[in-house]
Amino acid sequence: MAHKTKRTAVYLLTATMAFTGMGMTAQASVLPGGGVSVALENGNKLEDVTTKMSSLPIESVIESIPLVESTVTPKEPTEEDLFRNLVIAQVNSYVNVRSEPNEEGEILGKLYDNSVGTFLSEENGWYQITSGSVTGYVKGEYCVTGDAAVEIAKQVGKRFATVTTETLYVREEASTECNIIGMVPQADELIVLEEGDGWVKVDVEEGHGWVSADYVSLHSEFVQAESREEEERRLAKEEEERRKAQAAAQAAAAAQAAAAQAAAQAAQGTETAQQEETVYTATGGSEMGQAVANYGLQFVGNPYVYGGSSLTNGTDCSGFVMSVYANFGVSLPHNDAADRSQGYAVDGLENAQPGDIICYSGHVGIYIGGGQIVHASNSRTGIIVSNADYRSILAIRRIF
Repeated sequence: MAHKTKRTAVYLLTATMAFTGMGMTAQASVLPGGGVSVALENGNKLEDVTTKMSSLPIESVIESIPLVESTVTPKEPTEEDLFRNLVIAQVNSYVNVRSEPNEEGEILGKLYDNSVGTFLSEENGWYQITSGSVTGYVKGEYCVTGDAAVEIAKQVGKRFATVTTETLYVREEASTECNIIGMVPQADELIVLEEGDGWVKVDVEEGHGWVSADYVSLHSEFVQAESREEEERRLAKEEEERRKAQAAAQAAAAAQAAAAQAAAQAAQGTETAQQEETVYTATGGSEMGQAVANYGLQFVGNPYVYGGSSLTNGTDCSGFVMSVYANFGVSLPHNDAADRSQGYAVDGLENAQPGDIICYSGHVGIYIGGGQIVHASNSRTGIIVSNADYRSILAIRRIF
């Protein structure tokens, strides 16, 4: 416990010394006095005590007086308190973050529409903010803060529950007595739909269910500013990824051509029966992305196994994506939340290409084109093809 020294109690020592010589015998007691107390034992005279005290330097006596700091715990800020301190861009595209509160200030980065910074100060109609790695000024007329930011923050922010236990059950209702509809692994991030008394309603592959609040940590995520350096690195990375994708696509095209020729030769003189089954083929985008999607489609109908990564004997959603990409020499994590940071971002499903990773709350799949994905859905369905927008999409990431 921290202590402080109080230097304003000299008068008590003086008052005590005034009793010297009066021959007062004190019983065991304490003399209160503005933060200083002197304990007397039975049989001691007050002059004995004062004599002993007078032999001590006054400074020593004063410096030895501890004051205990208040143990009152400050009130924890509410979510609305935190939101009130945000600065949220409300523009068509972005607002520049500048080094000074004027148009002549150097552009340090960009705060995109609905992106968020933390309010630091206001000067001449400009807000000083910190957002991501950027600290600077944005023009106030293009942003909102204070009470106006509270409701907007609830709309533009995403509320997540991060699983903090090895395996967490998702139940039909907010009770341990209810049926389990699914399981999610540690570190998974689930979109929060509702928060109740000790329970959190989340969106998982099996549907909407409830998890115990004891086994998740809750937080809100917002898009933050991008510095000039980060923008340059992102654009350079995207260009490099495109270059790699083109090279890989050429190699894949050559391999596919060779395989097609071999299949044509094998089929000569052989009649095959027409099978009544749906055949999926990836279309559009890069040839490498098509190769990834078509490879994943080979395993439609195989089983789903929680925690698995075998494309034939059973896999879960992130294990499926990981194993498909491993066939092309790409190492991805066995975690759907971590997949949201792989490769680079694609803006909207309308811009998705075969091979892109489609990320959901607690789930992930591979885009095959035509608005569809192939994914290891759940234990009832196994690996299937679904419409990509069958659930709310959190992110689309491109590897090739």
